[in-house]
Amino acid sequence: MAFGDLKSDKGVAALDDFLKDHSYISGYQPTQADIQTFQSLGKAPNAKYSHALRWYNHINSFAPAERTSFPGGACPMKTAAPTTAPGKAEDDDDVDLFASDDENDAEAEKIREERLKAYADKKSKKPALIAKSSIVLDVKPWDDETDMKEMEKRVRTIEMDGLVWGASKLVPVGYGIHKLQIMSVVEDDKVSVDLMVEEIEKFEDFVQSVDIAAFNKI
Repeated sequence: MAFGDLKSDKGVAALDDFLKDHSYISGYQPTQADIQTFQSLGKAPNAKYSHALRWYNHINSFAPAERTSFPGGACPMKTAAPTTAPGKAEDDDDVDLFASDDENDAEAEKIREERLKAYADKKSKKPALIAKSSIVLDVKPWDDETDMKEMEKRVRTIEMDGLVWGASKLVPVGYGIHKLQIMSVVEDDKVSVDLMVEEIEKFEDFVQSVDIAAFNKI
């Protein structure tokens, strides 16, 4: 490795010294060079190596899938930091290319907040689950002279937001009398089953009573 054996104090110290003035191993964003160095390091540095520890925690905050998307980057050889003659003032035109610890911490916090916001936005866009029920109704006529086809026709004229009528059949109940058994699917928040039964029973020339034969949540 460019920093020597990162399993040794000497290697970690070299890395820490490099990161005093650098946010990342190569360039100004995380790259594969950071991942290679991170993996060679193996574990968090000792707290005395504060710059290396700060960098390690930042790289560790990325998920494995995010790390694979980092661009490539060359791992630089460790070089001695340039010295400044004692008493020489810095040139006013010099540009500080490296963020301070506080700036790096603020950047890491900003990235974390952006990820949380993106996750919350993605979650909020998921369609809400609509609770529905499957209901089978037994619609009983007055006698064997009731026009069952007309009775079913009247039942199906009932329209409600969230109500869908399904298949139906005539079921014998004795003495030549049949009841109408009809299926429906309703959205629980929109349709009142009691109201639906009341609406059917309004066809009093055809309907004697209405029972719920089956009620199942979908």
